[in-house]
Amino acid sequence: MLALFTSALVSFLVIIDPPGCAPIFASLTAGTAAEHRRKMAIRSSLIALGILLFFALLGRPLLRTLGITLASFRLAGGIMLFIIALEMVFERRTAKREERAHAVEAEGAEDISVFPMAIPMIAGPGSIATAMLLTSRAEGLTETAIVLAAMALVILLTMLALLAAGPIMRFIGAKLEAMITRLLGVILAALAAQFVIDGVRQSFPGLT
Repeated sequence: MLALFTSALVSFLVIIDPPGCAPIFASLTAGTAAEHRRKMAIRSSLIALGILLFFALLGRPLLRTLGITLASFRLAGGIMLFIIALEMVFERRTAKREERAHAVEAEGAEDISVFPMAIPMIAGPGSIATAMLLTSRAEGLTETAIVLAAMALVILLTMLALLAAGPIMRFIGAKLEAMITRLLGVILAALAAQFVIDGVRQSFPGLT
């Protein structure tokens, strides 16, 4: 159980990347009142949690309705997560997040809780795929609850990171943040490779 919780926790931490969301949130809420920043941080985290819970709990029936096997989804999800990992290693993901932030700033939007914070920066394709993958691998209600607990904990950490975005950015600095992002990208690549291996084993049992 501890191994499952740790694996799920690391997966969500790497994908959602709470420290990486902090600078984007800080730039989007720059110059606003403290109360507004607090509301945006809480609201965006809760919306993201709701989205991830929806796909985590209803992802398997949705796949069944579409005629997609879990093995196929694991293969596709693993490949997609591996691409995200490459973007993290080569710092392309950070650049994309900054482009989204600048686009929202140019529009002068005040409520950034739904877009771009909740979607796609917290509950993006990677975190949605991870939620569906991990719950599809869970056996029984206990393991599913463990995965959801790990996911909720990461969302809580993300909320705290958003609430403390200013001090975090001053403490971490750009260079340390880039180093952490690349390291997490390597870990994510290994996790993505394991998803692909699991999918291949399920699709072709004779290979194992």
